Amino acid sequence: MKICTFNVNSIRVRKDLILEWLKHRNGDIDILCFQELKAIDSLFPYEDFEKMGFQCEVFGQKAYNGVAICSKSPLEDVQKGLGDAVWDEQKRFIAATIDGIRFINIYAPHGDLQGKEKFDYKQGWYKELISVLDNNHSPNDPIFIVGDFNVAREDRDVYDPEALKGGIGTLPEEREKFESLLQWGLIETFRYKYPDKTQFTWWDYIGGAIWRDQGMRIDYILCTESLLRTVDAVDVDLWPRRRREPKPSDHAPLIATLS
Repeated sequence: MKICTFNVNSIRVRKDLILEWLKHRNGDIDILCFQELKAIDSLFPYEDFEKMGFQCEVFGQKAYNGVAICSKSPLEDVQKGLGDAVWDEQKRFIAATIDGIRFINIYAPHGDLQGKEKFDYKQGWYKELISVLDNNHSPNDPIFIVGDFNVAREDRDVYDPEALKGGIGTLPEEREKFESLLQWGLIETFRYKYPDKTQFTWWDYIGGAIWRDQGMRIDYILCTESLLRTVDAVDVDLWPRRRREPKPSDHAPLIATLS
């Protein structure tokens, strides 16, 4: 089984590229978790993915945010949103059980510098996410949490730690919240598998950053300990990011291969 998290930065703009990429991979992805759909549910291209064997559940939003899970196996017990009307004004959380495993797909807030409203929102959102886990799950449960977390975990997860120090995604408070999430009972699979590897998942559009590999690692696949033994590999697929046409997302898909 292969599971994938991919911030597509507009599902409608990126649809043709995604379909071309899936064909390029010979249909080996079994579960697709998308973030930043920028479209309401009714505008999601369900039929295109159904033709490729996927069933999709969508929690969309016009112009901003939005998450989806597409699976070749049935989706059960689907949850759209954190369960709080205030937090769910922004569509950032969707979960489903697939083959007995709980998959949670998140698009964390981008945030802002300290003292700004969006900084506080991001801090609060992470706190709410951990509260939802506390109230509904146990670290003993088989859970994958995937998505765009908008945090570079360590300095080695950005191309230039000095240049980006104090910027959004590298702030100590953001990293503390991410570590608090892991401390709930989750393992960050990429770093577990590859303790010394440098690999990014996001590159700015400006200045050809992808070609100089001037990026950040802000997309993750986390799992509870019971699933760790099933994770054979965690890879970034640069093929859809290194496109000129159709225009790519600024993220690349992150894929875990499970035994």
